[in-house]
Amino acid sequence: MDTIIGRYAWSKSGRDKDRLFIIIGIYDDQHVLIADGEYRRVENPKKKKLKHLNITNKIADEIQTIVTMKKKLLDADLQRAINDYNE
Repeated sequence: MDTIIGRYAWSKSGRDKDRLFIIIGIYDDQHVLIADGEYRRVENPKKKKLKHLNITNKIADEIQTIVTMKKKLLDADLQRAINDYNE
């Protein structure tokens, strides 16, 4: 389950449908915490069910490293990683 942190995920339902997020935390076995640095900030991540996400195989390595080493994650880091995915 720890390998899920840092993965890109598309929202499949809700108001944020079809938006790209990065998984930045695990809430429990059915929920994760997602943020994108713009719509959802690091200070207020969205708790989302795994079944409502389309999780990709691509990982934002820098985000995964920052979160696992317990360093301070910035909104700019998330925005940069999402821009890299879109390119």
